[in-house]
Amino acid sequence: MQLRNHVEWALHCCAILAGLPEGKFLPAKVLAEFHGVPKEYLAKALQALSLAGLVEGTLGPNGGYRLKRAPENITFLDVVEAVEGKASTFVCTEIRGNNPCREPGYCDAKPCGIARVMWDADRVWREKLASVRMSDLMVTLLEDVPADQLAKNAEWFAERS
Repeated sequence: MQLRNHVEWALHCCAILAGLPEGKFLPAKVLAEFHGVPKEYLAKALQALSLAGLVEGTLGPNGGYRLKRAPENITFLDVVEAVEGKASTFVCTEIRGNNPCREPGYCDAKPCGIARVMWDADRVWREKLASVRMSDLMVTLLEDVPADQLAKNAEWFAERS
């Protein structure tokens, strides 16, 4: 399974927006420049986050995006599903029915073992993503990123917003 790069972009943007001071917005252009990604494509990810109620945007000279909900109320799963949708990562097409040696109706009473394993893996993956909030990520970033780097990042954003 490979998620589209929009998921990575959306997660990084949410992490940055989680650190914004109250009432501040960051333009999509600034977020795109910071991450080195195309603004037009990032805008699609931000629009998906907006439609899901995770971020809110405003127009004008001080416009841009900010989180609509508190970081402790946004999970990784919220972001992934906003961008990728809620459908299972595995779709069973029942190819076992193509087996020319299979008797008609054999095993049709329940999904095959492969589908059950894949659906279970999808469920576990989603449970893990649902267990990690943006506020948890903020704690991790404070542990992983040196304070001087965080200060440089904040200054860079302050100059552009």
